[in-house]
Amino acid sequence: MPADRAVRDPGEWMLLSYRMPREPSTPRIAVWRKLKRLGVAQLSDGLVALPADARTREQLEWIADEAIEAGGTASIWLARPATLTQERELATGMADARAAEYQSVIDQAAQATASGANTTTAVRRLRAELRRIGRRDFFPPPERDRAHAAVRTLADEPATPDGSETDEPSQPQTDGVGDVPLETTHHQEEKS
Repeated sequence: MPADRAVRDPGEWMLLSYRMPREPSTPRIAVWRKLKRLGVAQLSDGLVALPADARTREQLEWIADEAIEAGGTASIWLARPATLTQERELATGMADARAAEYQSVIDQAAQATASGANTTTAVRRLRAELRRIGRRDFFPPPERDRAHAAVRTLADEPATPDGSETDEPSQPQTDGVGDVPLETTHHQEEKS
């Protein structure tokens, strides 16, 4: 394969196709909450996607097992979007969702600063939230650095030694994702 073609081809994505009984609703809701925590892209009803790597495959396999144990059906697929445009749409949707979560952290840090109350508890809570968001942040938006800076400011800590806006390590692009217009993807294995 020519080198320039590899850059233009969409990357691989893990797909989970699942169906669960409506009743009892508890297992169905539990699966949906777990998928939300993973930051999946919803392709259609009962079909979700994550950029392909060993960790996302394992995570989706666990959820597929849970769906089957609850009386449903599930299967895991490895696939590529047909076009880069489709892949960009997936990545952009996922980045937009994370941007909203980071913006919430920024807003909460500003409120804690304005209140003038003891900030130790707020800093601890917001750092935990940043870690949770970071685990599902495959395409970091600009709000990521601003959220980390806001929490650092709330904690009255200096900027990172390298001058970056975040204390999180930079992440290289995932092998399974092609020429997505967002700067980087997140290797979740490296954060664990």
